[in-house]
Formats: sequence, structure tokens, C-alpha cells
Amino acid sequence: MVSISHVARKVLSCMPFVLVLFDLKYEGVKCGREGSVESHLEMGKKLLAAGQLADALSHFHAAVDGDPKNYMAYYRRATVYLAMGKSKSALPDLSRVIELKPDFTSARLQRGNLLLKQGKLDEAESDFKKVLKSNPSDKEQKEAQSQLTKSDEIQRLLAQAHSSFSSKDYMTAARLLVNVFLFQTCVWDVASRELRAECFIQMGEMGKAISDLKAASKLKSDNTKAFYKLSTIYYNLGDHEMSLNEVRECLKLDPDHKQCYSHYKQVKKLNKQIQSAEELIQEKRYEDAVSKYEAVMKTEPNVHHYSLHAKERICHALAQSQQASRAVSVCSEVLQSDPENVNALKDRAEAYVQEEQYEEAIKDYETASQHSENDRQIKEGLERAQRLLKQSQKRDYYKILGVKRTAQKKEIIKAYRKLAQQWHPDNFKDPEEKKKAEKKFIDIAQAKEVLTDPEMRTKFDHGEDPLDPESQQGGHHHPFHGGFHGFQGFNPFGSGSFNFKFGFN
Repeated sequence: MVSISHVARKVLSCMPFVLVLFDLKYEGVKCGREGSVESHLEMGKKLLAAGQLADALSHFHAAVDGDPKNYMAYYRRATVYLAMGKSKSALPDLSRVIELKPDFTSARLQRGNLLLKQGKLDEAESDFKKVLKSNPSDKEQKEAQSQLTKSDEIQRLLAQAHSSFSSKDYMTAARLLVNVFLFQTCVWDVASRELRAECFIQMGEMGKAISDLKAASKLKSDNTKAFYKLSTIYYNLGDHEMSLNEVRECLKLDPDHKQCYSHYKQVKKLNKQIQSAEELIQEKRYEDAVSKYEAVMKTEPNVHHYSLHAKERICHALAQSQQASRAVSVCSEVLQSDPENVNALKDRAEAYVQEEQYEEAIKDYETASQHSENDRQIKEGLERAQRLLKQSQKRDYYKILGVKRTAQKKEIIKAYRKLAQQWHPDNFKDPEEKKKAEKKFIDIAQAKEVLTDPEMRTKFDHGEDPLDPESQQGGHHHPFHGGFHGFQGFNPFGSGSFNFKFGFN
């Protein structure tokens, strides 16, 4: 049996040899790793010089992983990040370089520049001052001093801007902040952009406010405040779709955000109602569309844009559904608020045509054309209204029969029968009255002929009288083309007694 002390002596006697082997192996790994880091740095440097940024970045990642205390690996990687426009990623690497090598002035100068762009003026000034105390090169000293001067000027402008904002002098505050960004040094300063956006909101310049808030939402990764403000601005401008997009971005960052969630429910409901109303208009379900847009006005009674838009679309639906009187009324409400609303002008003009108020229709079409010169619909509508006005000044078959332009064939025939019986020349004994009745009777018969013939009625509705030779471009269309269906055995141009036989077809 081997004793424990004997085994221990054997192990101890072998220890120096084992330790030597371990040391040799460790030194080999260490040397291999250092060689690998250097090769990655060298390869990354070459790729960077060649403009192959993504490949260079991969090598610098490997160098950092291989030796987390190699300040040059971090510095090279930061250089690539800057070249790729990824300043946020470069900043931690530059800070790590300075931590590992506090006297590395190039890294400190670059970090100062990035901090200055972010509006972190005190931190930036600290870096520039340390550069100046570290015996820098002439170029570094000149740059650090220049940036310090800019920082001081920006500090002064920002102080004045905040003072003006507190005094509600938003125009001055915005102008001062514009000067801050003109230096091209604080372009990533989220706080200053949000302050300037607030100035623009107070001044009513929403387009400029949107521009600043969009920049702020990109510069700060979790900027729910910017997304909420963007959504509310778009909402109040009447752009419900953009409002919905922005509030969704807010909820992506924070699903429990109370303001964004409450606003999201409101915008989503309104958006759904408007989309549904538009689908109903496309399907020509105009009464349903009117009801849906009335619901829109109840959902959001406080934002004028939505009430105006809803009325504009109700005006359109009523005009399309031949409800001329209601259409004129609603369209007129829209135009009181927005006199240059081309859509409302076109729809009211169409309603006026339906009401046979051609002069009013022409005025609306002419006003609309001033604001939309190349609109084909306006041009065609104006020409039609002008033809109908000219036609109405001659003879109007609808007026002769006393029916509306939307009258069906049954209504037209019914009106014709009643008037034909009333104005039958045999009903009159006095020669003058009989002569007047003859003319009236012919007009009634011609009106019936035109309005019960689909082709002739279409021509008449477009401003052309199918029984007028002048309207036929020089043709010689007989006024009783196809036979006079009102009565038989009657020669309207002859003399003697009249013997009518009615054929009320």
C-alpha cells in the first residue's frame, strides 16, 4: 500500500516541470493573441483607407475582443463609426480610449467635438481645456481654442433664448436658436430643437415645429414626448393618418404611455370613420356616407379641420345623389369658412345645375378655375353650364312639361298627357286663343318626344337641342322627326278645322 506522504512527495517533485510547461503554453497563447490583434488592426487600417468601412469595422471589433485594453483598437473603431455617420456609437469608444490613455489628445478632441454637437457644452469645454493643457500639436491647439470660443458663444445665445422664451418672446427665442444651429456645432442638441419647436408652435408655424420635432425624435432613441407632440400637431392640422403613424411610434417605445394611448384611441376611431365614409362614397351609398360623416363631426367637434372636411364630403355626396337643395346649403357652409375650396365650389356648381340656376353654377365654376386652372372637370362643367344657360334662354323641355331634370319617363308621360288635354286646340274657340294653344300644344309634344327618347334627352342634358337645326351644326333636322306622336291627322302649318285623335303613348 502506497502512503499519502509518498504520493505528495512525488507530486511536489514534479511541480516545477508542470509550471514551466504551463508558463510556456500561456506565453504562446498570449503572443498568438497579440499577433492576431495587431493583424486585425493592420488589416482594418488598410480597409478603412480603401473605404471598405463595414469590413474594416469587423476587424476592429475582433481587435477589441482580442485585447479589451488596447486603446488603439477602440480609437480605430471609433474612427470607422464616425466615417459611417454613427456618432452615438463612436462616443463610448472615444471615452474608453481616454480612460485607457488620458493623454491621447486626438481622442479627447474628437470626443469634445461630439459632445458639443450634442449640446453638452460643459463636458465639451472640459475636454477642450484638457487638450490645451496637454502640450498638443499646433493644429490640435488651434482647433481646441476655436471650439472653446464657439462653445462660449453658444452658451451666451442659449441663455438669451431661454430668457426670451420665459418672457414669451417666442420670435426672438426662435431666432437665437436658429443662430445656435447655424454654427453647425450643436446640430444634435435635442433640448434646443425641442425648445425651438415649442417656439414655432406658439407662433403657429406648425411646419417648422414638425421639422424640429422629427429631428428630435431621431436624435433621442426613446423620445416619446416628441412623438406625442408630433401626433397632436398633425391631428390638429387635420392629418389623421400622419397623427396615427406618430402616436403608434410613441406606443412602440412605451405601450403603457397614458397620453399616447388615450390619443391613439381617439385618432384610430376617427380614422376608421373617415375611411368607412370614403368607402361608402366609392360604393355610391351616399346617404350612408352622409350619416358616417355626421358621426365624424360628433367624434371630433372641437377641431375645425375635421368638421370642415366632413361638410365638404357631405356636400359632395348630396350633389352626387341629386339632393341639390341640401347640397347647396352644406356646400355654402363650407365656402363661408374656406372660400377657395375647389371641391366645394365644383359640387355646389353641380347642385346649382340640378336646380337650373345656371348663372350661379357658372360663377362657381369660374371661381374654381381661378384656383385650379388645369382641372378638366371644372372646364367641362363650366362649358356645360354655359350651354344649358343659353339653352334655357331659348326653350327648356323640362320647364315646358313642368318636370324636374331628374324626372323618370313615367312622370314625363303623365305630365305630357295632362298638358296635352289642357292645351288641345279644340278646347278653344277664339281664333287668337286657338293660335296660342296650337303653339303650346306643339311645344308640349316636342318636349315629350325629346325627353322620352334616351338619345335625344342625353343631347339636351348636355346643352344641345336635338330639334333645333342650329344645334345640329347646320343640319336640317325636322322638328317632328320620326312622326308627331302627340296626335294624328294634324297639320300644324295647315288651315281649316282641326280633327285631333290623341295617341298618348
